[in-house]
Order: sequence, then C-alpha cells, then structure tokens
Amino acid sequence: MKTARVAYAGTVHSAVPHADGVRLADGRVLAEDAVVWLPPFDVGTVIALGLNYADHVKELAKELAVTSKDEPLVFFKGPGALLGHRGVTRRPAGVAFMHYECELAVAIGRTARRVKRADALRHVAGYTVCNDYAVRDFLENWYRPNLRVKNRDSATVLGPWLVDAADVPDPQALALRTRVNGTITQQGHTANMVNDVASLIEYLSAFMTLQAGDVILTGTPDGVVDVNVGDEVTCEIDGIGRLVNTIVADDE
Repeated sequence: MKTARVAYAGTVHSAVPHADGVRLADGRVLAEDAVVWLPPFDVGTVIALGLNYADHVKELAKELAVTSKDEPLVFFKGPGALLGHRGVTRRPAGVAFMHYECELAVAIGRTARRVKRADALRHVAGYTVCNDYAVRDFLENWYRPNLRVKNRDSATVLGPWLVDAADVPDPQALALRTRVNGTITQQGHTANMVNDVASLIEYLSAFMTLQAGDVILTGTPDGVVDVNVGDEVTCEIDGIGRLVNTIVADDE
C-alpha cells in the first residue's frame, strides 16, 4: 500500500494514489498539482548516511582523501531541511556546485534498541524516495559533513509515497535513477550499498534507540551533477515512487 500526506484547503489529509491524481481519506479525488505535498509520514529524527555506495566514494575520493572507513559515516538533519514532492529547493547565490542525491529512505515503524541484523527489517514501517541536496563548495572532509553542506532549509525532499514494508520484500533489490530536465544523469542499485538497510539498523540501534517515525537516508550512488536555477530534478526508485522538485534562486 502507498500513502501520502498532503495539505488542501487549510487541512492536512492522508491520501492514496488515484488515476486522476490523489484520493483523500474522505473520498475526494484531486489532481496532483491541486495539493501541497508534505513528507509522507510524521518524521522524527532524520539520520543520514554519507558515502554508503562504493562508486560514490570513488567519485569523491580525490576531494575527500578517503577510500574506506571502519564505520558508517552518519549525521543528523533538522526538521527545517524537509520538503515534500513538487516543492522547491533553493540554490545559494554564488556557489559553484550544488548536487542532488537520490536515496532510499527507510521509515522506522516501532522502537528498535540493540536489534540484531536478522530481525532489523521487522522494525521498518516502509520506504520512500529522498533527494538530499548538498552544496559541495562548503564540504570540508568526509569526517565533518558540516551544516552548510547538508542541513540547509529545503535541502531534503521526501516522498511522494510511503510504501509499506510488506510490499518491499528486499530493499537491496531496487534500481534507482535521477533525471535532470528529463535526461538521466544518475543510475544505481541498492544492492551496491556498502552497509545494507538491516546492517544500518543493527549499527544505529546498538547505541541509540530508534523510534517510530525516525528515518534513515541510506546514501546515493555516483553520478551526481551540478544543478541550477530552473532545473527540474526527478528521483525514481523502482516500486517506491517518483519524486519531483525544482531548483529556485535563494531569494525567491
């Protein structure tokens, strides 16, 4: 099952897909562009992974002077970074390189503490698509993915749908891709994660309690390119959804 959260006529509604757009819980059918899309669930802590695809590590190796790490590179994001489907992301004035990151996002469904890998996926409520923008100009090194790079307002787009975990038998069997203005610029596969979803839940829950609503952003493959004002960026994950947003100037 796929569900979404949208705002319409001053109220937040749950919604499901419909051939003509979306169907609200009260039965009304609306066009996709008639609603304001929100992140598809009430998000708690946002836990983001850096360099979790080997090809992306290679892509950034010269800049970051790193080829491998003993543990996952993890950082947090604040709620102001979050944005829904069809929203707009601001590109700061004067930066040289701002790029998208198409990622599988994992929504935790129940408390997870010291969970073993074999049991980890039982704690997942579902999956959605994430586009997690970064401003490369501000990147210092792999050990310090600083706030200006990854925690900007409107930098983290989630949606449009939360897909039930039961409908995703294997989160490591999903192809993903990014299109910029209709042209494919990034392609990858979740099988190529350095740390798979179950391993990440085991790792994180060993030292912090994961709660329902927390979300894990699992990283991106190689193929990131600079995006500019006016670009439409579409991130797709097979079976999960197609997430669209647009780049605008910082003063818009």
